Amino acid sequence: MKNSIKAILIAMTIIVSANTISAKEIKPQPVSEDVLNSSQLQSVFDNYFAVKDALIKSDAKTTSAKAATLLASISAVKMDKLKSSEHTVWMKVVKKLTADAKAISSNQDLKKQRETFKSLSKGTYELIKVSNPEQPIYKQYCPMADADWLSKEKAVKNPYYGSSMLTCGNVVETIK
Repeated sequence: MKNSIKAILIAMTIIVSANTISAKEIKPQPVSEDVLNSSQLQSVFDNYFAVKDALIKSDAKTTSAKAATLLASISAVKMDKLKSSEHTVWMKVVKKLTADAKAISSNQDLKKQRETFKSLSKGTYELIKVSNPEQPIYKQYCPMADADWLSKEKAVKNPYYGSSMLTCGNVVETIK
């Protein structure tokens, strides 16, 4: 009887130990605060680039749709999760970014979309400048439009003139 009780206790100890070990192995790793914070603005930046790419293709309908997605990503940013430097700039530019994204999304006139994109680019530039992007971002300038824009690629593809003057402009700053 004593031997069977000992055997049962040993078996239970082994089972509990095995469950504890596997439970520890399954626990998800906590997401670092920096990763969480950087993803707050990454969606805004990605959607800005999608708007720019639609303007390069001179596609007003897609530009409008991409701007609506940008508007949603701006609204989704949780200000309390931003780093203090980002938060300061965010508070300065959020109203204008929102207004610009709304104006582009509610308009099918490519010329007006491009005009509003100038302002959208200024606000996005201020924000990306303090966010320390993971990859280089290129600030580019078109003298014909007298306007800047941001790009992930060093090669110039002008969103203000599309195919009519696709390579008009140059890189004026690299943000790292």
